[in-house]
Amino acid sequence: MFYPLHTDIRKPQKFTFPFCYEPHELCLTAAHEVQLLIASHGEWRADADKGKMFGVLVVETAEGQLGYLAAYSGLLAGRNDWQCFVPPVFDSQQPDGYFKCQEAEISAINVEVKALETDAAYSDCRRRRTELEREASDEIAAFKARMVEAKRRRDAARACNAEVADMDMIRESQFMKAELRRIRKRWQEQLDIVEKECGEYECRLRLLKDRRKAMSDALQLWLFSQYDMLNARGERRNLLSIFEDTPQKTPPAGSGDCCAPKLLQYAYIKGMRPVCMAEFWWGASPAGEIRHHLQFYPSCTGKCKPILAHMLKGLCVEDDPRQTADAGELKVVYDDEWLAVVLKPAGMLSVPGKGDRQSVLSIVNDLYPGISGPVIVHRLDMDTSGLMVVAKAKEVYCRLQEMFCTREVKKRYVALLDGIVSCEQEGTIELPLCADIMYRPMQKVDYDNGKQAVTYYKLLKSTEQGTLVSMSPLTGRTHQLRVHCAHKNGLGVPIKGDALYGTSSSRLFLHAEALEFVHPVTGKHMLFESRCDFS
Repeated sequence: MFYPLHTDIRKPQKFTFPFCYEPHELCLTAAHEVQLLIASHGEWRADADKGKMFGVLVVETAEGQLGYLAAYSGLLAGRNDWQCFVPPVFDSQQPDGYFKCQEAEISAINVEVKALETDAAYSDCRRRRTELEREASDEIAAFKARMVEAKRRRDAARACNAEVADMDMIRESQFMKAELRRIRKRWQEQLDIVEKECGEYECRLRLLKDRRKAMSDALQLWLFSQYDMLNARGERRNLLSIFEDTPQKTPPAGSGDCCAPKLLQYAYIKGMRPVCMAEFWWGASPAGEIRHHLQFYPSCTGKCKPILAHMLKGLCVEDDPRQTADAGELKVVYDDEWLAVVLKPAGMLSVPGKGDRQSVLSIVNDLYPGISGPVIVHRLDMDTSGLMVVAKAKEVYCRLQEMFCTREVKKRYVALLDGIVSCEQEGTIELPLCADIMYRPMQKVDYDNGKQAVTYYKLLKSTEQGTLVSMSPLTGRTHQLRVHCAHKNGLGVPIKGDALYGTSSSRLFLHAEALEFVHPVTGKHMLFESRCDFS
C-alpha cells in the first residue's frame, strides 16, 4: 500500500487545501503511476471505465522515507479490500459482520414487500376496487344530472303558472334526494367489502415498510458510529459527532468512503505525515455531473468538508486560494445620477463573502455613499470579468430587475474554450441546471429537477490556445455558461482556466463583453462593450 517515491522534486511547505488546489508535482507523479496500475488491471479498469474517483496522498514515514498511498471512492469492482489501495475506514463488507447480517434481513423484507405488491389476489382486489369506484362515480354522476334536469323542469313549471300545485314537485324532489342517498349507500356497502379485503394487504405492506425503514435508519446510524475519524493531533470523532455541528445534522450516505478520508485515516494509523494530496476522475462522466477522464477535482463539500475540517487539524494547510487571490481594480465606465456601469476584474466578488475581501458592492457603496436601496442588479461569478450595471436608487433597481426578468437586457460573453469544439457553428444549448449539493458550488444538469437554462452561442475562431466562442445567456442560472460549455450535451469543452469544470489556469477565460438596455429613467438606448484579448 505504500509506494516509495524516488525523486528530486521538492516537498511543499504546506499541505494541500483540498477544496481548491493545483496538484503538486509529487501528486502528479504518484497519480501517473496509479493510472498505469489501473490500466494494467482488467477487472479494475472495466469497473473504473464506468466512472470512478481515485486519490493519491504523498506521505513521509517516521523514518523519513517519501512515498504515496492510493485510494478509490466506495467500491472498486465490488470490493473494498484490494491490496494495492488503502483499506476503508470501516469495513462494512465482511460477510458475517453485523452490517451484512442486518442488510440481509432488510433484503429479506424487500423480497416480502415485492411478493406482496405483486400478489395476484391483491392485484385483483385493487382492480375490483378501481372498477367499483368508477361504476359508482358514473351512476351517481348520471343520477345527479337527472336531478338537475328535473329541478329545471320544476322551476320552469312554477315560472309559467304561479298557481300550480306544487306538492307533486316537492315529493319528486324529496324522492330523488332519498334515491341518491340509497344509490350512494348501495355502492358504499360494496366498496366497504372490497376495501376491507384490500386493507388487509395494505396493512401488512405498511407494517413491513415501517419495519424496513426503522431497520435501515438504525443500521445507517450504527454504521456512521463505526467511522472513528483521526486527525493529525491524534483526536478521534465518529461521523455522527462530526455532522452534529452541520445544518443537515446527519451524514449523507457514503460519508467516510471518499478517497481523502480513507487516505488520511490510513496515514495517521501508520504514523505517516501527510505531505500533499490530489484526486482524479477515471472513465465516463456521470449523466448530470461534469467529470473528465484523468482530470483532477477538489474533494466533495457535501460529504468531505465537515470530515476534513476535523481530519486536517494539526496539519499546516495552505490557505484557500479563492480568498487570497489579488482581484485587481474595479473600473467605472459609465456614471449618472441613477445608475453606473462598472468593469469587474476576474477574482473580485460581486457581493461580500465570508471574509473581508472587497466586492463590487462594497466598492460601489464607498464610491457613492448617498445610494439608497439595493445596488447589485445582477452578478458575475468571482472568476468572471466584465460589465455590470448597478443601481443608485430603489426605483431604478426594481425597474432594472424587471428588465432582466423579462429579458429586455441583452448580455454577451466571450470565452476561450480549452480545446477544439466539434458542433454546429452556432446554435442554442438547453440544459436544465440545479445545485450539486455534494460538490457545492458546482452545478449539474438535471432534467427532472433542474431549472430551465438556455444559451445562444456562436463559434468565432479556433487557435492553438483553443476555441473562441461568443455566448448570450437567455436565462441567468448559476454557472450557466460554464456548465453549458463543459457538459457533453453542450459544447463538450470546458472554458480555459475553469478549475471547477475543467483545468486551472492563470484565470477563468470568460468575460462579459457587452451589455445593452434601455435606460430605466431617460429611455435612452444604452450599449456598452468591453473587449478582452485572451491571446
